[in-house]
Amino acid sequence: MKPIVYILSALVCCVLFSCQENAKKSKDKNLTEKVPTKIERKKPGTVTYHFENTKEWVEKATNNSTQLQLAYAINRTDAENFKKLDSVIVPNDFTGDIAYYLPFPLKVSYLKDVEKIIYFSYPTQTFAAYENGELIYTGPTNMGREKDKTPTGLFFTNWKAEKTTSTFNDEWDLKWNFNIENKLGVGFHQYALPGYPASHSCLRLQEADAKKLYSWADEWVLQDDQNIKVKGTPVIVFGAYPFGKTKPWYVLADDAKGLQLSESDIERETKAHMNTILKEQKNRATQQNKE
Repeated sequence: MKPIVYILSALVCCVLFSCQENAKKSKDKNLTEKVPTKIERKKPGTVTYHFENTKEWVEKATNNSTQLQLAYAINRTDAENFKKLDSVIVPNDFTGDIAYYLPFPLKVSYLKDVEKIIYFSYPTQTFAAYENGELIYTGPTNMGREKDKTPTGLFFTNWKAEKTTSTFNDEWDLKWNFNIENKLGVGFHQYALPGYPASHSCLRLQEADAKKLYSWADEWVLQDDQNIKVKGTPVIVFGAYPFGKTKPWYVLADDAKGLQLSESDIERETKAHMNTILKEQKNRATQQNKE
Protein backbone atom coordinates (compact mmCIF):
# COMPACT_ATOMS: atom_id res chain seq x y z
CA MET A 1 0.00 0.00 0.00
CA LYS A 2 2.86 2.37 0.70
CA PRO A 3 3.82 2.86 -2.97
CA ILE A 4 0.23 3.88 -3.70
CA VAL A 5 0.30 6.39 -0.83
CA TYR A 6 3.56 7.82 -2.13
CA ILE A 7 2.14 8.13 -5.64
CA LEU A 8 -1.01 9.88 -4.38
CA SER A 9 1.08 12.24 -2.27
CA ALA A 10 3.24 13.06 -5.26
CA LEU A 11 0.20 13.72 -7.41
CA VAL A 12 -1.26 16.06 -4.76
CA CYS A 13 2.02 17.95 -4.52
CA CYS A 14 2.18 18.31 -8.30
CA VAL A 15 -1.37 19.65 -8.43
CA LEU A 16 -0.70 22.13 -5.62
CA PHE A 17 2.56 23.25 -7.22
CA SER A 18 0.85 23.68 -10.59
CA CYS A 19 -1.95 25.76 -9.02
CA GLN A 20 0.57 27.95 -7.21
CA GLU A 21 2.55 28.46 -10.41
CA ASN A 22 -0.59 29.36 -12.36
CA ALA A 23 -1.65 31.78 -9.65
CA LYS A 24 1.80 33.37 -9.68
CA LYS A 25 1.76 33.66 -13.49
CA SER A 26 -1.73 35.15 -13.36
CA LYS A 27 -0.61 37.68 -10.77
CA ASP A 28 2.51 38.57 -12.76
CA LYS A 29 0.41 38.94 -15.90
CA ASN A 30 -1.96 41.31 -14.11
CA LEU A 31 0.99 43.42 -13.00
CA THR A 32 2.40 43.75 -16.51
CA GLU A 33 -0.71 43.82 -18.68
CA LYS A 34 -3.12 46.72 -18.32
CA VAL A 35 -6.55 46.61 -19.88
CA PRO A 36 -7.03 49.87 -21.83
CA THR A 37 -9.87 52.07 -20.67
CA LYS A 38 -12.72 52.06 -23.15
CA ILE A 39 -14.71 55.26 -23.58
CA GLU A 40 -18.17 55.18 -25.10
CA ARG A 41 -18.55 58.18 -27.39
CA LYS A 42 -21.36 59.50 -29.54
CA LYS A 43 -20.26 60.35 -33.05
CA PRO A 44 -21.94 63.34 -34.72
CA GLY A 45 -23.65 62.94 -38.05
CA THR A 46 -21.24 65.42 -39.58
CA VAL A 47 -18.35 67.60 -38.49
CA THR A 48 -18.42 70.92 -40.33
CA TYR A 49 -18.22 74.50 -39.12
CA HIS A 50 -19.31 78.06 -39.80
CA PHE A 51 -18.86 81.51 -38.25
CA GLU A 52 -21.47 83.26 -36.14
CA ASN A 53 -21.83 86.66 -34.56
CA THR A 54 -21.01 85.89 -30.94
CA LYS A 55 -23.74 87.95 -29.27
CA GLU A 56 -26.46 86.63 -31.56
CA TRP A 57 -25.32 83.03 -31.21
CA VAL A 58 -25.08 83.19 -27.41
CA GLU A 59 -28.67 84.46 -27.23
CA LYS A 60 -29.82 81.41 -29.21
CA ALA A 61 -27.73 78.90 -27.23
CA THR A 62 -28.07 80.35 -23.72
CA ASN A 63 -30.11 77.44 -22.40
CA ASN A 64 -28.06 74.70 -24.06
CA SER A 65 -25.02 73.94 -21.92
CA THR A 66 -23.81 71.18 -24.25
CA GLN A 67 -23.61 73.55 -27.22
CA LEU A 68 -21.98 76.26 -25.12
CA GLN A 69 -19.28 73.95 -23.74
CA LEU A 70 -18.45 72.66 -27.21
CA ALA A 71 -18.26 76.18 -28.61
CA TYR A 72 -15.93 77.27 -25.79
CA ALA A 73 -13.59 74.35 -26.53
CA ILE A 74 -13.60 74.86 -30.31
CA ASN A 75 -12.72 78.54 -29.83
CA ARG A 76 -10.06 77.65 -27.19
CA THR A 77 -11.71 79.84 -24.58
CA ASP A 78 -14.00 79.83 -21.53
CA ALA A 79 -17.47 81.19 -20.72
CA GLU A 80 -16.30 84.62 -19.60
CA ASN A 81 -13.93 85.28 -22.49
CA PHE A 82 -16.14 83.70 -25.15
CA LYS A 83 -18.61 86.58 -24.87
CA LYS A 84 -15.84 89.09 -25.55
CA LEU A 85 -15.18 87.69 -29.03
CA ASP A 86 -16.78 89.48 -32.00
CA SER A 87 -17.35 86.26 -33.94
CA VAL A 88 -16.92 82.59 -33.18
CA ILE A 89 -16.61 79.37 -35.13
CA VAL A 90 -19.23 76.75 -34.27
CA PRO A 91 -20.15 73.29 -35.61
CA ASN A 92 -23.21 72.67 -37.72
CA ASP A 93 -23.92 69.52 -35.72
CA PHE A 94 -23.53 69.58 -31.93
CA THR A 95 -24.60 66.00 -31.26
CA GLY A 96 -21.17 64.42 -30.87
CA ASP A 97 -18.64 63.98 -28.09
CA ILE A 98 -16.03 66.74 -27.75
CA ALA A 99 -13.28 64.39 -28.98
CA TYR A 100 -14.73 64.48 -32.50
CA TYR A 101 -14.34 68.27 -32.70
CA LEU A 102 -10.77 68.53 -31.41
CA PRO A 103 -7.68 67.38 -33.34
CA PHE A 104 -6.18 64.48 -31.36
CA PRO A 105 -6.84 60.93 -32.64
CA LEU A 106 -9.11 58.66 -30.59
CA LYS A 107 -6.51 55.91 -30.62
CA VAL A 108 -2.74 55.72 -31.07
CA SER A 109 -1.51 52.15 -31.47
CA TYR A 110 2.09 53.25 -30.92
CA LEU A 111 1.20 54.10 -27.30
CA LYS A 112 -0.24 50.68 -26.39
CA ASP A 113 2.53 50.06 -23.82
CA VAL A 114 2.36 53.53 -22.27
CA GLU A 115 0.04 53.46 -19.28
CA LYS A 116 -0.44 57.25 -19.08
CA ILE A 117 0.73 60.21 -21.12
CA ILE A 118 -0.40 63.80 -21.76
CA TYR A 119 0.19 65.88 -24.89
CA PHE A 120 -0.08 69.63 -25.39
CA SER A 121 -0.18 70.81 -29.00
CA TYR A 122 1.07 74.39 -29.40
CA PRO A 123 -0.30 75.00 -32.94
CA THR A 124 -3.79 73.65 -32.16
CA GLN A 125 -3.92 74.87 -28.54
CA THR A 126 -5.37 71.60 -27.31
CA PHE A 127 -4.35 68.84 -24.91
CA ALA A 128 -4.98 65.10 -24.83
CA ALA A 129 -4.48 62.38 -22.21
CA TYR A 130 -4.04 58.74 -23.24
CA GLU A 131 -4.09 55.41 -21.42
CA ASN A 132 -2.41 52.60 -23.38
CA GLY A 133 -3.13 54.45 -26.61
CA GLU A 134 -6.81 55.20 -25.89
CA LEU A 135 -7.86 58.85 -25.67
CA ILE A 136 -9.19 59.53 -22.16
CA TYR A 137 -9.47 63.33 -21.96
CA THR A 138 -9.12 66.18 -24.42
CA GLY A 139 -9.86 69.89 -24.33
CA PRO A 140 -8.63 73.40 -25.07
CA THR A 141 -5.58 75.12 -23.63
CA ASN A 142 -3.96 78.54 -23.86
CA MET A 143 -0.19 78.24 -23.67
CA GLY A 144 2.72 80.67 -23.41
CA ARG A 145 2.55 84.01 -25.18
CA GLU A 146 5.14 84.94 -27.82
CA LYS A 147 7.66 86.46 -25.40
CA ASP A 148 7.14 83.76 -22.76
CA LYS A 149 6.75 80.62 -24.83
CA THR A 150 5.99 77.32 -23.16
CA PRO A 151 9.09 75.11 -23.45
CA THR A 152 8.62 72.07 -25.70
CA GLY A 153 9.84 68.51 -25.29
CA LEU A 154 9.37 65.75 -22.72
CA PHE A 155 8.49 66.56 -19.11
CA PHE A 156 7.03 64.65 -16.17
CA THR A 157 4.40 65.79 -13.70
CA ASN A 158 5.92 66.35 -10.28
CA TRP A 159 4.23 68.23 -7.40
CA LYS A 160 0.66 69.49 -7.36
CA ALA A 161 -1.53 71.84 -5.32
CA GLU A 162 -5.25 72.60 -5.41
CA LYS A 163 -4.34 76.26 -5.07
CA THR A 164 -0.98 77.99 -5.32
CA THR A 165 0.43 81.40 -6.18
CA SER A 166 2.11 82.30 -9.45
CA THR A 167 5.87 82.87 -9.35
CA PHE A 168 5.38 85.75 -11.84
CA ASN A 169 2.81 87.65 -9.80
CA ASP A 170 1.79 86.85 -6.22
CA GLU A 171 -1.69 88.22 -6.92
CA TRP A 172 -2.39 85.39 -9.40
CA ASP A 173 -4.03 82.38 -7.79
CA LEU A 174 -3.57 79.16 -9.75
CA LYS A 175 -6.17 76.46 -9.11
CA TRP A 176 -5.62 72.74 -9.63
CA ASN A 177 -1.98 73.33 -10.46
CA PHE A 178 0.26 70.43 -11.53
CA ASN A 179 3.88 71.41 -12.05
CA ILE A 180 5.86 69.82 -14.90
CA GLU A 181 9.10 71.86 -14.78
CA ASN A 182 10.09 72.73 -11.25
CA LYS A 183 13.03 75.08 -11.90
CA LEU A 184 11.17 77.12 -14.53
CA GLY A 185 7.87 77.01 -12.64
CA VAL A 186 5.90 75.63 -15.59
CA GLY A 187 2.71 73.68 -15.00
CA PHE A 188 -0.86 73.17 -16.15
CA HIS A 189 -3.71 74.70 -14.15
CA GLN A 190 -7.03 76.49 -14.34
CA TYR A 191 -6.88 80.10 -15.47
CA ALA A 192 -8.59 82.48 -17.88
CA LEU A 193 -8.61 81.36 -21.53
CA PRO A 194 -8.83 84.42 -23.79
CA GLY A 195 -8.69 82.23 -26.90
CA TYR A 196 -5.00 82.49 -27.81
CA PRO A 197 -1.58 81.82 -26.16
CA ALA A 198 -1.47 84.37 -23.34
CA SER A 199 0.30 82.81 -20.36
CA HIS A 200 3.75 83.36 -18.89
CA SER A 201 4.77 79.88 -20.18
CA CYS A 202 2.22 77.80 -18.23
CA LEU A 203 -0.51 75.68 -19.81
CA ARG A 204 -3.91 77.15 -18.97
CA LEU A 205 -7.00 74.94 -18.80
CA GLN A 206 -10.71 75.21 -18.19
CA GLU A 207 -11.46 74.35 -14.57
CA ALA A 208 -13.19 71.03 -15.32
CA ASP A 209 -10.20 69.87 -17.40
CA ALA A 210 -7.70 71.05 -14.80
CA LYS A 211 -9.52 69.05 -12.13
CA LYS A 212 -9.55 65.91 -14.29
CA LEU A 213 -5.82 66.03 -15.02
CA TYR A 214 -5.08 66.97 -11.41
CA SER A 215 -6.75 63.75 -10.21
CA TRP A 216 -5.63 61.53 -13.10
CA ALA A 217 -1.90 62.26 -13.44
CA ASP A 218 0.68 60.89 -10.98
CA GLU A 219 2.89 62.91 -8.67
CA TRP A 220 6.61 62.32 -8.36
CA VAL A 221 8.11 60.45 -5.39
CA LEU A 222 11.17 62.05 -3.83
CA GLN A 223 14.16 60.18 -2.48
CA ASP A 224 15.19 63.26 -0.50
CA ASP A 225 15.28 67.05 -0.96
CA GLN A 226 17.64 66.80 -3.93
CA ASN A 227 16.78 63.53 -5.67
CA ILE A 228 13.74 62.10 -7.43
CA LYS A 229 12.93 58.47 -6.69
CA VAL A 230 9.99 58.12 -9.11
CA LYS A 231 8.93 60.53 -11.83
CA GLY A 232 5.30 61.35 -12.53
CA THR A 233 3.22 61.08 -15.70
CA PRO A 234 5.02 61.90 -18.97
CA VAL A 235 3.98 65.14 -20.67
CA ILE A 236 4.99 66.04 -24.22
CA VAL A 237 4.64 69.64 -25.41
CA PHE A 238 5.16 70.03 -29.14
CA GLY A 239 4.84 72.29 -32.16
CA ALA A 240 4.89 76.05 -32.72
CA TYR A 241 2.08 78.60 -32.71
CA PRO A 242 1.78 81.02 -35.68
CA PHE A 243 1.94 84.23 -33.66
CA GLY A 244 0.70 87.29 -35.56
CA LYS A 245 -1.41 85.23 -37.95
CA THR A 246 -5.04 84.11 -38.04
CA LYS A 247 -6.05 81.70 -35.29
CA PRO A 248 -5.32 78.20 -36.62
CA TRP A 249 -8.79 76.80 -35.81
CA TYR A 250 -10.46 79.35 -38.08
CA VAL A 251 -9.37 77.12 -40.96
CA LEU A 252 -12.09 74.68 -39.88
CA ALA A 253 -14.77 76.76 -41.58
CA ASP A 254 -13.21 75.84 -44.94
CA ASP A 255 -11.56 72.54 -44.04
CA ALA A 256 -13.09 70.60 -41.14
CA LYS A 257 -10.00 68.35 -40.98
CA GLY A 258 -7.51 71.17 -41.35
CA LEU A 259 -6.10 70.78 -37.83
CA GLN A 260 -6.43 67.02 -37.48
CA LEU A 261 -3.53 65.19 -35.85
CA SER A 262 -2.91 61.63 -37.05
CA GLU A 263 -1.55 58.60 -35.22
CA SER A 264 1.69 59.02 -37.15
CA ASP A 265 1.93 62.64 -35.98
CA ILE A 266 1.75 61.51 -32.35
CA GLU A 267 4.22 58.70 -33.00
CA ARG A 268 6.66 61.17 -34.56
CA GLU A 269 6.46 63.49 -31.55
CA THR A 270 6.90 60.58 -29.13
CA LYS A 271 9.48 58.32 -30.76
CA ALA A 272 12.61 60.13 -29.54
CA HIS A 273 11.28 59.99 -25.96
CA MET A 274 9.81 56.48 -25.88
CA ASN A 275 12.78 54.74 -24.24
CA THR A 276 12.83 57.32 -21.44
CA ILE A 277 9.06 57.09 -20.96
CA LEU A 278 9.10 53.28 -20.68
CA LYS A 279 12.15 53.33 -18.42
CA GLU A 280 10.46 55.70 -15.97
CA GLN A 281 7.21 53.75 -16.18
CA LYS A 282 9.06 50.53 -15.30
CA ASN A 283 10.78 52.27 -12.40
CA ARG A 284 7.41 53.41 -11.00
CA ALA A 285 6.02 49.87 -11.25
CA THR A 286 9.11 48.43 -9.59
CA GLN A 287 8.90 50.85 -6.67
CA GLN A 288 5.16 50.22 -6.25
CA ASN A 289 5.73 46.45 -6.14
CA LYS A 290 8.25 46.92 -3.32
CA GLU A 291 5.70 48.68 -1.15
